[in-house]
Amino acid sequence: MVKELIINLTSSGVTIALMQDKQLVELNKEQLDNSYAVGDIYMGRIKKIMPGLNAAFVDVGYEKDAFLHYLDLGPQVQSLLKLNKQVRGNSYKDRLLDNFKKEADIDKGGKISSILTKNQLLPVQIAKEPISTKGPRLSSDLSIAGRFVVLVPFSDVISISKKIRSNTERTRLKKIVEGIKPANFGVIIRTVSEHKGVAEIQKDLLDLISKWETLMKKLPTTDPSKRILGEMGRASTILRDLLNDEFSNVYVNDPAIYEEVKSYVHEISPELEKIVKLYKGKEPIFEHFGIEKQIKGSFGRTVNLAGGAYLVVEHTEALHVIDVNSGNRTASPENQEENAFMVNKEAAKEIARQLRLRDMGGIVVVDFIDMHKAPNRKDLFDYLKSEMLLDRAKHTILPPSKFGLVQITRQRVRPEMNIVTNEKCPSCDGTGEIKASIVLLDDIVANLDYVLNEQAEKGITLCVHPYIAAFITKGLVSLQMKWFFKYSQWIKVRSVSSYHLTEFHFLSAKEEEIKL
Repeated sequence: MVKELIINLTSSGVTIALMQDKQLVELNKEQLDNSYAVGDIYMGRIKKIMPGLNAAFVDVGYEKDAFLHYLDLGPQVQSLLKLNKQVRGNSYKDRLLDNFKKEADIDKGGKISSILTKNQLLPVQIAKEPISTKGPRLSSDLSIAGRFVVLVPFSDVISISKKIRSNTERTRLKKIVEGIKPANFGVIIRTVSEHKGVAEIQKDLLDLISKWETLMKKLPTTDPSKRILGEMGRASTILRDLLNDEFSNVYVNDPAIYEEVKSYVHEISPELEKIVKLYKGKEPIFEHFGIEKQIKGSFGRTVNLAGGAYLVVEHTEALHVIDVNSGNRTASPENQEENAFMVNKEAAKEIARQLRLRDMGGIVVVDFIDMHKAPNRKDLFDYLKSEMLLDRAKHTILPPSKFGLVQITRQRVRPEMNIVTNEKCPSCDGTGEIKASIVLLDDIVANLDYVLNEQAEKGITLCVHPYIAAFITKGLVSLQMKWFFKYSQWIKVRSVSSYHLTEFHFLSAKEEEIKL
């Protein structure tokens, strides 16, 4: 599998496309003002305690107060409150927690009103970005993520990813971390740590400790509702989580981001630094790599599949519904069951991609084509699960119901990627009416007279839709030839497929558009 990352900087922000074997599988947008990203740590001020919800609303500077539930406080919230109070009061000046006395864990079934009070200050971390009309969701169970490990304060536990199955490797990794982790810090060892050397893991952990020290340095002076520690940019975050030997290229169209990404890759994997490349082409980077076309074909209500089948994607407030249709698919006309199975497998692969691409979260209901054989239904379920293994978001897939519906729940921590693929008609500007086509040539000739006689232009080019270009240039005595005799100069005609039928423009000899 060949992976590529294409990073496109525009005036509105940065768009990052993840490609697998030239197919778009993830699209991430990051605003230039990257506030309230997952992982950011803020100095929150408790605005309101809600005993009925067992939660609190917290001011982190967003237009709507953020939500903090009791279960998201973390067992060591009392230690965090104590540390924050001591650091802001200058009674605790160490950068680490070696000399810090932890408090007891809070009761899992307790009440938030017994822990927090109105106007209290509490460092909080963004767990879910603002979505729709809701503010951010918070956690006070702080953690700082690196490429190989995650640093967790007020804990001594070393956790290892369940995906690392080898007992020998688990023991080796645990011993490495035990030897270098500071006191009163827990560590989560990520899957990508498997078979990595001591130096790589140690460097990653030391980087995280340095970030914690930065947090401690800023803690006394950070104003309420302001950010204490920011998560790295989306491009670097994706590289941190995904970068491996399968990546062949990382293309960037902006020199500043190019240097940032190259520097980050040099830090985490010096041998892969050469794959980061600055794109200098004339056409937009997304058009050059065919991403723009894939976006237009993948984000509509209807998604066409290669074999003639298609998906219909509907969104509601509570859930997403995906309907699988066979369309004109007739791969096996004699065997309806086999045909349904083939269409469903093709759809399952595309559905797994669509969930990642659109970052659809919550409940997703998929209506596959009915199949009567139980082995086929089981094979389809297993195939969908295997395709979803590439999805980094937490998800659960239930077996098909007796109605043939498959239910998927998928974690959502960012707003769903929603791209409008329908465009306003440029001919009528959305009114549904256009100028009569019979007068189009009269308009062209009138403007041609003005350009040649009034402005005395020479060597001009007329740009029109290919159909109009053919009408003007074809034939024994074409319109183009008649214009030559009339104006005593040759009018070049250029067909532009992106123009609508009645659109035309004149270019000067210097290829500059002539304003009419």
